[in-house]
Amino acid sequence: MSASTPSGTAFPADPEHDAAATYAVDQALVRRLAGRVVATSGEWLSTYSPLTGQPLTHLQQSSTDDVTAAVAGARRAQLSWATVPADLRASILLGFHDLVLDRQDEILDVVQLESGKARAHAFEEVAHVALTARYYARMASRLLASRRRPGLFPVLTSVQVRRAPKGVVGVVSPWNYPFTMALADGLAAVVAGNAVVHKPDAQAMLSALLGVDLLTEAGLPAGVWQVVHGDGRVLGPAVVGAADHVCFTGSTVTGRSVAQLAAARLVGASLELGGKNPMLVLRDADVDAAVEGAVRGCFSSAGQICVGIERLYVADQVYDAFVSRLVERAESLVLSAGMDYGADVGSLASSSQLERVERHVEDARTKGATVLAGGRRREDVGRLFYAPTVLSGVRPGMACFAEETFGPVVSVYRFSDEADAVARANAGDYGLNAAIYTRDVARGRRLAARIRCGSVNINDPYAASFGSIAAPMGGMACSGLGRRQGPEGLWRFTDEQSVVTQRLLPLRPVLGMSQAQHAKMMTTALRMMNRLRRR
Repeated sequence: MSASTPSGTAFPADPEHDAAATYAVDQALVRRLAGRVVATSGEWLSTYSPLTGQPLTHLQQSSTDDVTAAVAGARRAQLSWATVPADLRASILLGFHDLVLDRQDEILDVVQLESGKARAHAFEEVAHVALTARYYARMASRLLASRRRPGLFPVLTSVQVRRAPKGVVGVVSPWNYPFTMALADGLAAVVAGNAVVHKPDAQAMLSALLGVDLLTEAGLPAGVWQVVHGDGRVLGPAVVGAADHVCFTGSTVTGRSVAQLAAARLVGASLELGGKNPMLVLRDADVDAAVEGAVRGCFSSAGQICVGIERLYVADQVYDAFVSRLVERAESLVLSAGMDYGADVGSLASSSQLERVERHVEDARTKGATVLAGGRRREDVGRLFYAPTVLSGVRPGMACFAEETFGPVVSVYRFSDEADAVARANAGDYGLNAAIYTRDVARGRRLAARIRCGSVNINDPYAASFGSIAAPMGGMACSGLGRRQGPEGLWRFTDEQSVVTQRLLPLRPVLGMSQAQHAKMMTTALRMMNRLRRR
């Protein structure tokens, strides 16, 4: 069941703006997408574009009763969806792949207006969703196929292991990658035969709803993907409290709460949480390539990316050249609120993010760190823009030393010993992503094996692993549980069921045999099988 604006009535007025306010998104689109929200509360919530400050949406909020209704609807839909052969479910994802690429301009506009990011970084989301849809469409039948396993007795005992869908998967997605994070987990869940109940961040509703709209156009049956809208502190626990598996992307603090709620119900949880990601620039690195990698790793999506780089450890031999060029590049980056590909860096997503970035930089500055580049608002560009910032002299006790800033701010450190650099990279609570720049790839791989992160990129900051959908992606330590992408990203949404058939030989005493005689016979059989397998 979903609620939309009643026919024959005007779209509800935004209480904080007069009726003549100019919306940045076509309101016919907003009305259509609003109809995909399960909401009957009668309470409405407005969102505004960080790029323009103009209102974007005015959507009815869902209640906890609406979450209950969404889960019930998803369960009904899932019963028939699970009977659809995997290759037919996969064909819907292939159609969705093409729709995403065909409609990318519409998607890019919505993503930019909701998140504030530059168009080039919004395109990363389009590409990632298309890659995810194609990978799971191509691999679903193979990954979900039943597998034969050895039985107790050769020939006489046959074992088939099948993968059964969990049922209803709850997805709670964040605002920073509003299209990718809204869809990537759910695509794997539905192709595995599950239904989805989805709670996007309130700031990112249009991107999520547009993705669901395109999935429906591609052929996903009604009810298989249900969307609710509202305060995560209210609706999040309701989703977690009803789903058969939970996917959450967000802060470590909230992730712990999600994990506790899921554990209390003995359901699985996939959590991608915070990161304070390091990049190592070794003495033999191509300095120009490392600088470009740092620029992309540190300032993409204005630094609001979970796998982005916030710590740079640079070898003595190249430190001065690297830092000089990095500062030059950071100061030359084009900040713009434009909706074309002319911007290098976009806006922060909210005033709270801007305040956090300012607090971290000012705290570091007042405690003795040096601002080598940036360190200031860019109100000449837009209300939530902050200059790409490079800090040196950051030490323990400064907020940005160990806390995740989640903005266009990076700290640079010198090292002389690679073992020390690895130890410093591993310091702290997080372990999501890391990067190593070196001309000696074998050496880079040896160092990567010593870094406690879910992904380590060599000669790339994050896109190589992020875009390699066959490679599992996730965190260690306080950066999360479970993996998205790869076979693991699909299998997490299934339960293994063993179907075992026993032929001819009963596994019990027969023909008057005593329990002792049966045990002796079984002992003889086990010894024989052990000898056979040695050969």
